[in-house]
Amino acid sequence: MEGVVVAFFVPVVLFLAIVAPIWLVLHYRTKSRSQDQLSYDERLELEDLSGHAGKMTERIETLESILDAEAPGWRDRLGP
Repeated sequence: MEGVVVAFFVPVVLFLAIVAPIWLVLHYRTKSRSQDQLSYDERLELEDLSGHAGKMTERIETLESILDAEAPGWRDRLGP
């Protein structure tokens, strides 16, 4: 009977001392990495905002070129 207890006890102790901690560390590392990434909806919103920013940049450049043509020196009057 004593040999059966030892045969059961040794693998359990080895599992708890070696396998379980490694398993937990790897599990939570994977879980934290997946939470650091953007969700699908957040990624779509970011792409949408990036598109809007690109359009705004084009509009600002167009307005500045119009001002350069119609009101030379406008940048000097507004300051840095």
